[in-house]
Formats: sequence, structure tokens, C-alpha cells
Amino acid sequence: MKIAIEAQRIFRPNKHGMDFVALETIRELQKIDCENEYFILVSPGEDRCLSEAANFHIVEIACPTYPLWEQVALPIAVSKIKPDCLHCTSNTAPVFCNVPLILTLHDIIFLEPRQDGNKSWYQNMGRIYRKIVVPIILRRSKKIITVSHFECNRIKTALHLSEEQITAVYNGFNSHFRPLEDIRSVTGRYIPDEDYFFFLGNTDPKKNTLGTLKAYSLYLKNSSVKRSLLVADLKADILDDMLKAAGIEDIKPYIYCPGYIPNSDLVYLYNGAFAFLYTSFRESFGIPLLESMACGTPVITSNTSAIPEIAGNGGIFTDPFSPEDIAEKMIALEENETLYNNAVIYGLQRVKLFSWKNTADSLLELYKSFREIKKIN
Repeated sequence: MKIAIEAQRIFRPNKHGMDFVALETIRELQKIDCENEYFILVSPGEDRCLSEAANFHIVEIACPTYPLWEQVALPIAVSKIKPDCLHCTSNTAPVFCNVPLILTLHDIIFLEPRQDGNKSWYQNMGRIYRKIVVPIILRRSKKIITVSHFECNRIKTALHLSEEQITAVYNGFNSHFRPLEDIRSVTGRYIPDEDYFFFLGNTDPKKNTLGTLKAYSLYLKNSSVKRSLLVADLKADILDDMLKAAGIEDIKPYIYCPGYIPNSDLVYLYNGAFAFLYTSFRESFGIPLLESMACGTPVITSNTSAIPEIAGNGGIFTDPFSPEDIAEKMIALEENETLYNNAVIYGLQRVKLFSWKNTADSLLELYKSFREIKKIN
């Protein structure tokens, strides 16, 4: 088979969740599949994180904007390749493309009511774009992949899809996330403390950044230790605005906010953390949850959406809508050594259920089903 995979953003330096899912899955496919021929369709970028192989070709497509890249430049490139199927990996796909389509629809958050306002122009435009494009491309998608059974059921119900059209394929995590000993040379660049709470926050309302900051304020009032908080992926001026709006500017001396942190450094910061806060309102999977567990760092996480499915029965769950409850769990981890140690042991065992190889194996089986359909036709 000739298989085209859209991975538009994987060469950009500041990659995020969906970029890593596409990149890691393609890397695993390179290891396990020597039979089919792959064409990886990307936008030019500085981070050359994927190399070609004998049956893996990288096709760079230059275009000034994402909608034009996806709706015009991508179909033109696909028409030249003439693949047996096109797998679009990041929620959207070309509206017009005469090739059987596989769509990875990570979530339908863009169709759901927001938790609060969002001042990010980029995120707002992306939300509008998905609202327009997704309903159209669903009708012509031969197969839809999502990343958890929670999300699979939610999408089926909301968009009236059949059991046969959609399937759940779990994400994995990179094996470089593991317990480490010599970490201060890296963690010291971001935070002077050797023991801290770690939170990946940004302006997306679902991440519950403001609620987590309120919880941290309550934690400081009740903790005898008063560990610092490292907040990744959030600009300092936005942090200042949030603290001012909540009336908790007094906690700023305890917070370190370095902005975007490269994926290669995250493993050190997970290892250095006392605990990781994954307190989102809404997630379709939760790769950071697995990354922290794999580093032997306990996770305080939400009892909502797909998170309990991924964390399993032994997770430390909190109500993300209650800063008081989040703060109570933070104090409990500090004061209960048995709870803490059990969380470390449980996390290291739980992550063994997930890997990018498992993800790639599932995708390859799906691609093979297209070959069987082609033979019949």
C-alpha cells in the first residue's frame, strides 16, 4: 500500500500534544512496517525530528497559513502521490480530496460550551475553523480514530456516528520518561528549589490554570512546607493578570514561570517534582499524566472526562472545579508518606499498559483493513 500521513506541525520547534502523537506514532511505524510505502506530509520547520527511511518519504509543503495548507496545498500534494489512503492526524482534514480518509479526532471540545473566556486569538480561530470543517469531513471519513473510550462514546453520541465508523486507539508516552538521578543541571535552569509542585498550564480554559493557582494559594496557607510551584507553558504577563484577577498576587514569590519548556527537559522536571498537578477540566487522553507516572512522580489529577480511564483505579483524584479539594490533595500527599509511596509504585506499574508501539500496531491493523477493502473492490 501507499499510505499518506498528514503531520503538518511536527517540524516546528514548540511542539504540543497532537504534534507529539503524530511524531511518535510515525517513528514506531518506521520500526515495525517494512512492507508499505509511507509519505509523511509536513510543513517546513527548524526541528528536523524525523528522518526518511527506505519506505518512508518526507514531503515538505510550504504554505503561509494552516487553512490554506490543509485545504489547498495538501490535496494537491496528495493528488500527485496517489496513495491508497490519507491519514490526517490532528482533528481536521481537506474538505475536497479524492482519497479514502482516516481521521484522528482527538476530541470535540470545540463543540462544547467553554468553562470561561479565552483571549487567545490563535485558539479562538482554531475553534471556529474546526467547527466549520469537522462536520463536513466526518461524512467522507472511512474511519475515525479517537484516543480513549470516553471520547469515543462522546463523539458517537454527539455526532451520531455508527460503531463501525469510529474506534479508540490509546496514545503512548516516550520511553525517555523514566526515573533519573542526576537532574539538577537541568532543573536548576528553571527553578532553584530541589522539591516543588509542577503544573503544565496555558491559556486554554480547559487546563484550569486559574483554578489551580487558587488551589495553590490555599495550599500555601495550610502547608508547613510551602513548596514552590513551577508553571510551564505560561507567559509571565498572563500569570500576573490571573493572580491579580483572583486577588492572590501575594503568592507570586513562590511561583516560577519559565514559559515553554522543551520536551527533552520535561523528563528532568517531572523527576525533580514532589508531585505533578494535572487538574484539567477536560481531557480526551492525558499524555503528561503518563509521563509523570513513568518518572516515579505522583500525580494529583481530575476525576472528569477521560482522565480516570487513563489514570486507573489507583489514581489520586480531585474535583477540578474545587480549588479547596485540589489543595486538600496536595496537603494529603505532603503529610501521608504511605499515600505518597503507594502513588509512586502504582504509577510505575500503570504506565506499562501504554506505549507508542501499541499505538502503531493498532494503526497498522487499521491500514491493513483498507488493503483488504481494496482487494474486494
